[in-house]
Amino acid sequence: MKPISLIQFLIEERRAGHINAELTLLIEVVARACKRIAVATNKGAIGGVLGEAGTGNIQGEAQKKLDVISNEILLEANAWGGQLAACASEEMEDPQPIPDMYPKGNHLLLFDPLDGSSNIDVNISVGTIFSVLRCPDGITEPKAEHFLQPGTTQLAAGYVVYGPATVLVLTFGYGTHEFTLDREVGSFTLSRRDIRIPEDTAEFAINMSNQRHWEPPMQRYIGELLAGKDGPRSKDFNMRWVASMVADVHRIITRGGVFFYPLDAKIKSKGGKLRLMYEANPMSLIIEQAGGAATTGRERILELQPTGLHQRVPVFLGSKKEVEVATHYHLEADGARN
Repeated sequence: MKPISLIQFLIEERRAGHINAELTLLIEVVARACKRIAVATNKGAIGGVLGEAGTGNIQGEAQKKLDVISNEILLEANAWGGQLAACASEEMEDPQPIPDMYPKGNHLLLFDPLDGSSNIDVNISVGTIFSVLRCPDGITEPKAEHFLQPGTTQLAAGYVVYGPATVLVLTFGYGTHEFTLDREVGSFTLSRRDIRIPEDTAEFAINMSNQRHWEPPMQRYIGELLAGKDGPRSKDFNMRWVASMVADVHRIITRGGVFFYPLDAKIKSKGGKLRLMYEANPMSLIIEQAGGAATTGRERILELQPTGLHQRVPVFLGSKKEVEVATHYHLEADGARN
């Protein structure tokens, strides 16, 4: 069968009425920018992109050189295309308006330019996460509040993982699809259509070093997984933890599993570890469209009403039945406490 390119797939989605011409072009621009980030990532030490940039982002985290480079690539690529009203980055405090010299479109783009960047220097997979919203009617100069839309309103979400292969995973709310970058041709090619995540799994991803800080229901749930065949779950579980969300989620998209970043005593005052707008919402849409589930441990992530551009939330996502068990334990504990 003849390979289907990303642009061919986008045109098919447009003909099916799933996306409009503007969104088609926007995804093409984002994909092209991610190819440039892939090139920079692949060069490693010889490209002078490793190490600290000597700056901090809005969260007060030290930025890697490639964080800054990736952010600039995405901003530059999306400035002039005419599909956007504004964009927002995890690396910047405020949204970036489209320069007045360029035409403006009806979409808002949010992105985490290089997720898992602490892993760059040790050559572990990192990635880009993005989310597309519609700009509210009548708004010509979007501000932060115009981005604060629930995840259910996303028009598109995707991520690119820069690993042994560069892979784009994309959804428009009509299934989740995977494209692999053919480096010789220079274009993304459809490699898996309508991905489905198994409902059951025996694999989980979590940072076990935080165990002593977790809430009791999380302690209970992970304790049962660790007890294996001899415990109440009556089966053995494997643990995997890359500490790069894109890589951990891509493993789930590939073979099932669950990913947890629960609330703990260290991060409780912040509301969680991961950012709702840049990480949790796009990943939740991708996972749900592949038949999985995504909650905060207490409620569906996509239904949350955002309160801030850099809001943080706990994240439980992946194979449906395990997410449901962990969420049930938290709700049960809340009920007992009340």
